[in-house]
Amino acid sequence: MDFRILLVFAPIFLALGWAGYNIGRAALGQIQLAIRTYKQNTSN
Repeated sequence: MDFRILLVFAPIFLALGWAGYNIGRAALGQIQLAIRTYKQNTSN
């Protein structure tokens, strides 16, 4: 495999991974908030 291909695609995959990580963290936070709100609303 040509090293130049790796140099071109490595930053792209790094950016995609970082975006996926941040989106996943935000999604988990939203799910946790929704579960917490649901538990509060159904306990009444």
